[in-house]
Amino acid sequence: MKLLVTGGAGYIGAVVAQQLLRDGHTVEILDNLTTGHGDLGLPGAVWHEGDISDASEVLDPSFDGVVHLAAKSLVGESVAHPERYWHGNIVASLRLIDAMRAAGVPRMVFSSTAAVYGEPGVDKITEDVPPRPTNPYGASKLAIDHMLTAEAHAHGLAAVSLRYFNVAGAAGALRERHDPETHLIPNLLRVALGEVPQANIFGTDYPTRDGTAIRDYIHVVDLADAHVRAVRSATAGKHAVYNLGTGTGTSVREIIDAVRVVTGRDVPAAESPRRAGDPAVLVASGDRAAEELGWRPKRDIREMVADAWTALQQFS
Repeated sequence: MKLLVTGGAGYIGAVVAQQLLRDGHTVEILDNLTTGHGDLGLPGAVWHEGDISDASEVLDPSFDGVVHLAAKSLVGESVAHPERYWHGNIVASLRLIDAMRAAGVPRMVFSSTAAVYGEPGVDKITEDVPPRPTNPYGASKLAIDHMLTAEAHAHGLAAVSLRYFNVAGAAGALRERHDPETHLIPNLLRVALGEVPQANIFGTDYPTRDGTAIRDYIHVVDLADAHVRAVRSATAGKHAVYNLGTGTGTSVREIIDAVRVVTGRDVPAAESPRRAGDPAVLVASGDRAAEELGWRPKRDIREMVADAWTALQQFS
């Protein structure tokens, strides 16, 4: 297939584009490089620098689909500046869908988020849990999911939304390079390198196995595999939604221990009070994805840390 990958210069988008190329697809990338990186290479991909609102200048009837990963994704920013998420995510995605419809592009795989569920208070979040986002970021992604449902019903779009929480690891040189960096594992690796004096554990009195918060982590290569499978499975007139998760999750202390083991270095960690609004456990069930996509995560947290550590040392 010939596919347009929006956000293909970002951390996840680049690995997805790489996997699609390896799967034999023709890949074009659309990215405005505000958070992505233009130095990724990805031999075989055609690059377009621009915003997703301008997708009509790229799309034509020769495209078989769009893998849509371009988005604003900082929860704190979305609370402080929700208008950026209404425009950057919702309005821009609507223009992308309009461009697809005008060009007759038949399928979309959308990188949604498990943040659409908010804080559901269940052990494992399934697709049947009612979405109740607690911030504008999650709300903007849910709005796009609603668009895809309506577009599939009204115009026959083949759509798949993938909802997941935390992504980690690296695929060779393709690694996390966020600015600012808000993710736990790359920040812990900075402590291991000596760039930061210590890590912070926010909350040690949660009702979990070691008192720290538990989150679901997926290796970026496993996540890319889910996108490739979703492209193949997309069905005309249907909007399928899949949660991607391990069903178990990893605690903050367990991640810190994994970083210590992998790096062989001390990772000092200060204990701090809970942050307001942080739930004890957020874990997604991947059962539907396993049954319908044949997708299961293969790499554990230690592999995620090891791949990220290797990439940080070799390619920074």
